[in-house]
Amino acid sequence: MWHITKREIYDNLNSLRFALTTVLLLALMLTNAVVHLREHPKRVQKYSDAVARYENRLAAYANESLYLLAQQGPGDLHKKPSPLRFCAEGGDSFLSGTINAGDPFVYAEDMTGVWKLSYPSMTPNLENVRPDVIKVDWGFIIGYVLSLVAFLFTFDIIASERERGTLRLMLANSIPRYTVLIGKFLGALISVSIPFTLSILMNLLVISTASNLHLNAEAWERLGVIFFIAILYMSLFLALGVLVSARVRQSAVSLVVLLLVWVTLVIFMPNTLASMTGEFSPSMLSGEFWKRYRQFHQELDEKYGDRVWSDKSDTKTLTARSEYFAEHAALDERLNEDRLSLQIDQFQHARFITRVSPVTIVQHLLESFAGTGFERHLQFVENTQRYARQFREFVVDTDREDPKSLHLIGIREGMSLKPVSPEAVPKFKDTLSLSKDFNTRAMELLLLTLFVMVLLSGAYLAFVRVEV
Repeated sequence: MWHITKREIYDNLNSLRFALTTVLLLALMLTNAVVHLREHPKRVQKYSDAVARYENRLAAYANESLYLLAQQGPGDLHKKPSPLRFCAEGGDSFLSGTINAGDPFVYAEDMTGVWKLSYPSMTPNLENVRPDVIKVDWGFIIGYVLSLVAFLFTFDIIASERERGTLRLMLANSIPRYTVLIGKFLGALISVSIPFTLSILMNLLVISTASNLHLNAEAWERLGVIFFIAILYMSLFLALGVLVSARVRQSAVSLVVLLLVWVTLVIFMPNTLASMTGEFSPSMLSGEFWKRYRQFHQELDEKYGDRVWSDKSDTKTLTARSEYFAEHAALDERLNEDRLSLQIDQFQHARFITRVSPVTIVQHLLESFAGTGFERHLQFVENTQRYARQFREFVVDTDREDPKSLHLIGIREGMSLKPVSPEAVPKFKDTLSLSKDFNTRAMELLLLTLFVMVLLSGAYLAFVRVEV
């Protein structure tokens, strides 16, 4: 087996396709690195400026009074740009990088409620679930270029041996057919992995030498996972190439069949499925949302009546007003969360449909472990919701420490008017969890592995039936 593998590697290393593959992958990876080094500092600077505005806003309200902090909220919360965006763009341009935790409702000139969380639209349209071929990122190089290269290295791996008659001589030596098949498969895998690995190393070398971009230990762990996914994906197309090459008698026929398969799996199927999902009706129409909004607010107004708008300043009126403000904000927030949940469910369903295509599976995996795309956005939303609860608990706990306060959140006369130390106010931190990414993407990893095993088994069964 090792002798067959070495011979396959030697033949590939001396071929024109190996040289062209090396040049192509190096050119694409270096282009990817240069573009990332030019664009990533701009994203980091934009994020840093946004964080500075957020912290200055918090400090200004905290220095004024706890009441103002409780009324206005933390403001805009921003998504941290991923240093591994060069691996997968992930449709980040379609997903908002900001969630608002502020904008209290103004009831009258002298009456303002409390802040709430509001979420922007997840994506302008569902057609964004398709792979993006415009950006030259690792997702494009792995999903499109590497799969085609795998076919170019395997279309003649068995068929050419049959044409030359060398397959008959090889099998005449009582060599088990699975030994020949695995040896040739490993030879092709190593041959394609050499230029791919070299191009990745050059890409990372260029990126890591930049003074304004630092990859921490977790980033390198994620890169290791991404490299493994790329090898697994490449193995799938190598196995498919071996399968077709074992079924046909001529290399030219094998090449034509594999090119048709590549166009179907990599180009036609993802875009067709994405177009089908784009025909789905919106998860919650704007008219339906506002209908529910008016209905719930009417019920809320009927519950409290005129007690909220009374000019009295007694404890009973202030308590009713505080409860009304809190329920109003919670109602708006819950409606926004319901709409967001429906959008997420719809988007998840669309992605499930496109999962039939291997290139879409790889796209989802690369996005998750690169810290971009839809799953990254979901973690950002969870981070903001967790922070909102933490911020509210801080306000309540701080207000309880003031013995002069009536502990009526959102009411000037019922809250502490003392300033708060800006350092004591909890700050929003947008974090990622590698273990969570593994849990959410475990099914797709298993599905990709299953595809490879099925195709390798099919290639073996086809090769066993080959007449030499």
